[in-house]
Amino acid sequence: MEDSLTIKLEEQKASVAEYREKLQLMGELLDIAGKEKRLEEIRELEEREDLWQNPAQAQKIMQEKSRLNEVLASYENLKKMIDDYGVLEEFSLSGDDEDSAREAIALYGKMAPAIDSAEQKVLLSGDMDYNNAIVSVNAGAGGTESCDWAMMLSRMIIRWSERQRFKLKTIDVLEGETAGIKSMTLLVEGPYAFGMLKSETGIHRLVRISPFDSNARRHTSFASIFVSPEIDDEIEIEIADKDLKIDVYRAGGAGGQSVNTTDSAVRITHLPTGIVVTCQNERSQLQNKMFAMKVLRSRLYEKEMEKRKAKQQEIEGEKKEIGWGSQIRSYVLHPYKLVKDHRTGAHVGTADKVLDGEIDDFIRAFLKWYRMKGSTPYVGAGDLPEDEDDL
Repeated sequence: MEDSLTIKLEEQKASVAEYREKLQLMGELLDIAGKEKRLEEIRELEEREDLWQNPAQAQKIMQEKSRLNEVLASYENLKKMIDDYGVLEEFSLSGDDEDSAREAIALYGKMAPAIDSAEQKVLLSGDMDYNNAIVSVNAGAGGTESCDWAMMLSRMIIRWSERQRFKLKTIDVLEGETAGIKSMTLLVEGPYAFGMLKSETGIHRLVRISPFDSNARRHTSFASIFVSPEIDDEIEIEIADKDLKIDVYRAGGAGGQSVNTTDSAVRITHLPTGIVVTCQNERSQLQNKMFAMKVLRSRLYEKEMEKRKAKQQEIEGEKKEIGWGSQIRSYVLHPYKLVKDHRTGAHVGTADKVLDGEIDDFIRAFLKWYRMKGSTPYVGAGDLPEDEDDL
């Protein structure tokens, strides 16, 4: 066998050994045995004649089956690759088989993408990760400057969602007085939308020469993003009527122009928690109320999950910061260009591309960090920092 083939196989040994270790860890994290058992249960359900008497429930089960098959297929594909490589490597080195050596080298080239695919399934294996996402963007203090920054962040989320070919629906938007937006709430519909976009929850900081400052001074602005999963109607979230304050008002557009001649916009305040949600983009008051309640249920679900995680961390003696105390990511456009995530350390110099929706590297870095730390990305209610004039 050619010396170059032998050298190549020897060079790959360490990486293949690492892949085997990763595969074993993935099997544990993905609970492959548990997923196989659940898939068998679903097959038994499919044989029942009464399954489709409840179409909504049946559809949910079919979606679960599809997700399980996807995860198991990805895992089994990687396992087969590694096993096949081991056989080819053995034939190559023990039998001086050049064809097997070349096949092994070609197969090795396919392993890294397969590892990435399987790793993605691990990173997005949370209970709600597959769900659609409800994304709220809010400007901080600072008037026009922060409103413009909130608009830039909203565009970043929209452009990323479009790249993923996800569906987008605007639930509510409150225009800024001069430019930008004070707030915007979006529904992002697509597989794993919440799992990926949960990386964006927190305070985002912008440093730039303000286009609204006639003296061309550098400004620092803040805006927040909060991401929650669109939750299934079957998940029970108790909301008592007495705990709700519901206001209706006339929807308005940019510049105060009326977009609706009836009082169809709805604002719901959950009195025990102080959570406020609004919806004005549907045609009727009833539709707006239904959407606002959907968002409220989602926010309350997240709040409950946050409480449980905080309690678990307290039991385990951990001290993890959960709050609006510091920004998660900074975007510097002057005097240099840099975007840096303060949780993961991930950074790039292509700020313009990031603001155009290229945030996949930050999402992946966050998911790996989140899995390793076991910490929560969720933040509680609180005030955004004031705008600053310096770094």
